Amino acid sequence: MASQERVETVTKGTGFWRCPKPATYTPGTCELLRVMLKESKLTDFQQRHIMDTMKRGKEKRRLQNIFKAPPVRQEGPAPELDRCEELVKEIQERKEFLADMEALGQRRQYRGIILTEISQKLQEMEDLDHKRSEELRKALATT
Repeated sequence: MASQERVETVTKGTGFWRCPKPATYTPGTCELLRVMLKESKLTDFQQRHIMDTMKRGKEKRRLQNIFKAPPVRQEGPAPELDRCEELVKEIQERKEFLADMEALGQRRQYRGIILTEISQKLQEMEDLDHKRSEELRKALATT
């Protein structure tokens, strides 16, 4: 009669033994396994492998608990940065980039691109200024 042993299948063609997923153990089970390992006739390497698997299971649970924690909510809305200030920073970054490229001997390759980007930022600043001035005029006219 056929044996009732559980047999795991191995994917053909890999040539490697596949390790099952590490099991999770309770602290009591871990202690029992440690005692059994001491009494077993496993090599040091085999015992270390089993212990490392148990440690990975504990570490996995610890990390899962960290990531399951709800995110901390901010008090009130984040302050909005002024778009003009952002544009000034972006223009400064582009100037610094162009200076870096000049130091590397690449200024001619990037000069046109960067100056166009700076021009676009300046145009956006002018449009924003015009819009703000118009809003201010309307606000003053209604009072």
